[in-house]
Amino acid sequence: MTVFIIRRLLQSFFVLVAMTVIVFVAVYAIGNPVDILIAPDATQAERTAAIARLGLDQPLHQQYISFVGNLLQGDVGRSFVFNVPAFTLVLSRLPATLELALFALSLSILIGIPLGLWAGLKPQSIAGHSIMVGSIFGFSLPNFWQGLMLILLFAVLLGWLPSGGRGEPGEFLGMQSTLFSLDGWSHLILPSINLALFKTALIIRLTRASVLEAIQLDFVKFARAKGLREGRIVGVHILKVIMIPVITIIGLEFGTLIAFAVVTETVFAWPGIGKLIIDSIFVLDRPVIVSYLIVIVLTFITINLIVDVLYSVFDPRVRLQDLGA
Repeated sequence: MTVFIIRRLLQSFFVLVAMTVIVFVAVYAIGNPVDILIAPDATQAERTAAIARLGLDQPLHQQYISFVGNLLQGDVGRSFVFNVPAFTLVLSRLPATLELALFALSLSILIGIPLGLWAGLKPQSIAGHSIMVGSIFGFSLPNFWQGLMLILLFAVLLGWLPSGGRGEPGEFLGMQSTLFSLDGWSHLILPSINLALFKTALIIRLTRASVLEAIQLDFVKFARAKGLREGRIVGVHILKVIMIPVITIIGLEFGTLIAFAVVTETVFAWPGIGKLIIDSIFVLDRPVIVSYLIVIVLTFITINLIVDVLYSVFDPRVRLQDLGA
């Protein structure tokens, strides 16, 4: 297991190096933020001073060397708009996005796996067909339209929940979070449901497909032939098999929840990194954009590493194959 983890860490390091190059070139080769940040009537001297202050007068390769050196020190520059360290700005918005993503992922798991099990164990029943039809709606409906309909129904027509914002945080054991206050929960419910709908549909269909495959395996048929209770067959034998692909997808989808919560955060005015990146793109705030992309890349690398380790725990053949055994 130790060798397996070391190999995965080395692979993650090379991926991170490659991504820094891709991110830097993709962001710094597009547009000129001076055109947005400097008034149109500014003199040439003022424009030149602004370009030098932002470090945009250096050749691209020198900018990259400076970028990597600063990145190793946790510094990717100051936001052109907010005039604060860009990395600090992104990290200050990250807890809001993590709360939203974690709550949405929890909803997806708590709803998706049981419904997927039901649809897989009883595929020809009315309930099984209804679950699959519902999952099609989860895939098909646009995310922004779902959010608007949730706001219209629960915030405007019924008045049960607020239409946007994060809510007041609560405190528990010295930690502050909207998860620790009723007001925070009331603001969290609608955006979390909106973000979770697509992932719930995905988990339902993946779980159902895995169950249909697992019930055809010989050891499951043998367990039924021995007369074991259905609950034990499902809980011990089938679940152990289906959780391998399900855990992989859940881990990867958590990364996408963080990276692609942009639409949900915009619709519900949720102050996370998704809304921040949209605002930064409009004004070409390059340090913030780079900081956001680096955080997302680190998140995906970390999640992939955790998923690989969990995968090898559930199925030791994975690490044996990786080691050439």
